[in-house]
Amino acid sequence: MTARTQSPLPQNSPGTQIPDKSCLLNEKFFQADLKTKDFEAISLILYRYSGIRLIAGKEQLVRSRLVKRLRALGISSFCDYLDYVRKDHTLKELSLMIDSLTTNKTSFFRENQHFQYMRETIIPDIQKRNGGIRVWSAGCSSGEEPYTIAMILREEWLPRQNSDIRILATDISSRMLEKARIAEYEKETVQDVPARYLARYFSSAGADSSPVYRLNDRIKKMVHFARLNLMDMWPMRGPFDAIFCRNVMIYFDSDTQKRLVQRFHDILVPGGYLLIGHSESLVSNSYGFRYIRPATYKK
Repeated sequence: MTARTQSPLPQNSPGTQIPDKSCLLNEKFFQADLKTKDFEAISLILYRYSGIRLIAGKEQLVRSRLVKRLRALGISSFCDYLDYVRKDHTLKELSLMIDSLTTNKTSFFRENQHFQYMRETIIPDIQKRNGGIRVWSAGCSSGEEPYTIAMILREEWLPRQNSDIRILATDISSRMLEKARIAEYEKETVQDVPARYLARYFSSAGADSSPVYRLNDRIKKMVHFARLNLMDMWPMRGPFDAIFCRNVMIYFDSDTQKRLVQRFHDILVPGGYLLIGHSESLVSNSYGFRYIRPATYKK
């Protein structure tokens, strides 16, 4: 799959003037309706840029998330906002719009069956090759998944000294990547972290009633974060021993999923693993992958 050369921004909307920000004083100014044509235009931009397809019924979600951008810019209608996005040649507002619309649900040790399988099978299998290990967390959100991987490798990978461990974590959201790099989490966010990991790799700060848990530098330094749109060219060469792309492809249509799975196959080592969300599945013998167990495939 090659990078999309077509602009993600439809150019068929007439130019409009951005209202004066003095209108911010009137709260009713932001009771903007999301018209069907505006929802369709936003859906098309999101699909062309990120591969994510919005379905009918998501209109209220889109409005509630983007009205904050209208308020910040002093724009009174979604039609005007779309025109602003199209005219912003820096693509900054496009990036902020995508950030607002993408879902970033994640947690430490989410779908823990994968991490148990990683301990019991994937790590011993890769260690037999007498090399290092390279793992990619594609769609890493705020960092819980790659940091979970890092903690497990810190515990299980042998030898622990001078180990060649590389974890790449990518996401389309700059906002989520910034949060991931800071690596500070609320109490409810770390509730699924095993007690021994929490004691070993986190420090707490703040009030006892609402502590913040900070991940220590030993784990943070194991993960390299980078912004990446999965629809674009991939700057990394790989190959990877394992790719985690969980609960990401559910937002893509079938053709986009197939192209992405093929690209994952191409960048994995022979015998490499692809782990997807348990609500996702690949067709049998997809592009040379062999089904191992639910949501787990091997090249």
